[in-house]
Amino acid sequence: HVQLVESGGGSVQAGGSLRLSCAASGRTYSKWCMGWFRQVPGKEREGLATIDSRGITAYADSVKGRFTISQDNWKNILYLQLNSLKPEDTAMYYCAASHYPYGGVIALTATLYRYWGQGTQVTVS
Repeated sequence: HVQLVESGGGSVQAGGSLRLSCAASGRTYSKWCMGWFRQVPGKEREGLATIDSRGITAYADSVKGRFTISQDNWKNILYLQLNSLKPEDTAMYYCAASHYPYGGVIALTATLYRYWGQGTQVTVS
């Protein structure tokens, strides 16, 4: 199994920035895909950004140019840099992982991921 723990959420004013972290532990795979998703009550979970073991990234149009996904392989940490935040970015943000290296926009599909963190709240006012 893989355990994921998110951190870095908080409250910020519009136009501000945050950096979310996702610490991964447990079984490791040579091929994988990890991503960031968000969800607000009453809506489906939205894929924001993904990266796989080949370094292929994908972004949702809603965050392209504002959010950046990156990883620290040595520390097994996934990051999401959030810039130019808007009130509509307010949501619970989740980290997810799969042991299949999905690449491209298909990787933004939440149902493809087996492992999920508990989420970290981002509030933009």
